Amino acid sequence: MAEKKLVEAITSMEEDFAQWYTDVVKKAELIDYTSVKGCMAIKPEGYAIWELIQGQMDAMFKATGVKNMYLPMFIPESLLQMEKDHVEGFAPEVAWVTHGGLNPLTERMCVRPTSETLFCDYYKGVVHSYRDLPQVCNQWCSVVRWEKETRPFLRSREFLWQEGHTAHATAEEAEERTIQMLNVYADFLENVLAIPVVKGQKTEKEKFAGAEATYTVETLMHDGKALQSATSHNFGDGFAKAFGIQYTDKDNTLKYVHQTSWGSTTRMIGAIIMVHGDNSGLKLPPRVAPTQVVIIPIQQKKDGVLDKAYEIEKALKEAGVRVRTDDTDKSPGFKFAEQEMRGVPLRIEIGPRDIEAGKCVIGRRDNGEKIEAAITDVASNVKELLDTVQKDMLEAARVHRDEHTYVAKDMAEFEKCFNEKSGFVKAMWCEDRACEDKIKENLAVTSRCMPFEQETLSDKCVCCGRPAKKMVYWGKAY
Repeated sequence: MAEKKLVEAITSMEEDFAQWYTDVVKKAELIDYTSVKGCMAIKPEGYAIWELIQGQMDAMFKATGVKNMYLPMFIPESLLQMEKDHVEGFAPEVAWVTHGGLNPLTERMCVRPTSETLFCDYYKGVVHSYRDLPQVCNQWCSVVRWEKETRPFLRSREFLWQEGHTAHATAEEAEERTIQMLNVYADFLENVLAIPVVKGQKTEKEKFAGAEATYTVETLMHDGKALQSATSHNFGDGFAKAFGIQYTDKDNTLKYVHQTSWGSTTRMIGAIIMVHGDNSGLKLPPRVAPTQVVIIPIQQKKDGVLDKAYEIEKALKEAGVRVRTDDTDKSPGFKFAEQEMRGVPLRIEIGPRDIEAGKCVIGRRDNGEKIEAAITDVASNVKELLDTVQKDMLEAARVHRDEHTYVAKDMAEFEKCFNEKSGFVKAMWCEDRACEDKIKENLAVTSRCMPFEQETLSDKCVCCGRPAKKMVYWGKAY
């Protein structure tokens, strides 16, 4: 009964998707709640996923010339106030420090909601000449935003992220870096997390406070809701003018730098869960699975079974596979259910009969397929299968996204899509903020992005019927 109970403890996603999600993050031991309201403890199983995200993404950043650094978590109020649009955008979510020990501070400080102002202050001190440019920096840290409603990984008051901040001599260089980093995120999401993306630009209404332009990678979750998975912002010279970040150019004139900022967070773990998971629990793409293979010995008390399991484990470790043997005294059925719920991409079953036949059984978590393999070839088979699983998971997610992406040419079709279906809806827009506001007010739907790959679905705005200027992806979002 124990095995059955373990799986039944997860609410069906068809019954209640939000509860299914909470059950999975709790029962797969990714997070736990804490006595700090709105903040979560990321448990070892969850943090191991973040470490794999962090390590691979960091390597991709560094391949483009990014260097890591670290700045303080406190921002003096006077510094935050220097960029008007920026501070107004974050004011409702800022947490303030008013005392140092028992003494009131002469100036209150906020716990960083983001670090644009600190990086501006830093760049003002280190950029003097064109020879000091470009500055291409990133920091891995936590930030605090006093959210009213929180949900594990997707929205919490303190969360982990990376934030890149760059300074360039020209507007062209800044725009190039902005798009370059967006493409890094898109490649990472698709090739590492097996999540297909839509790349595009945010509308004026949805762009980052203080930015000239915000670009985004939008992803579609299993329940048809959109998730903004990473953003890249071109600041132009607005922050530079507010903070006085100037450099002497080759022609001996003073010029303002052009800046960018780009970031992604632990909400990527939430995306993995909601794109790939099923009613048995997690499904982890091999490249971010802390354990890629679990070896489950059958009749492990019989002579030679555990020895053979350890022998296979050793061969896989030598091949660079993240593997462990479940040699606990739980029943094989319980172990199967547990590794399914934790999302381990592959399991290897090995018992007395298998050993006698010189083979083992490899089970895939993503599609339930079982493959027999010779014990002598297990390492090469596993490596090949992990690559196949990675590709197949991306393709399955792409099929799901495409099947849940609709086209609406007028308001009646648009409303019908959101009232009867779930997913992205592509529709034309006149670029008038009033239409965007009306859609949000009437249908609780937001513009997700104006995709780089534009299509002409009709010549009229879906809302007002006036001439259309952009095709937009619309959706209900987390």
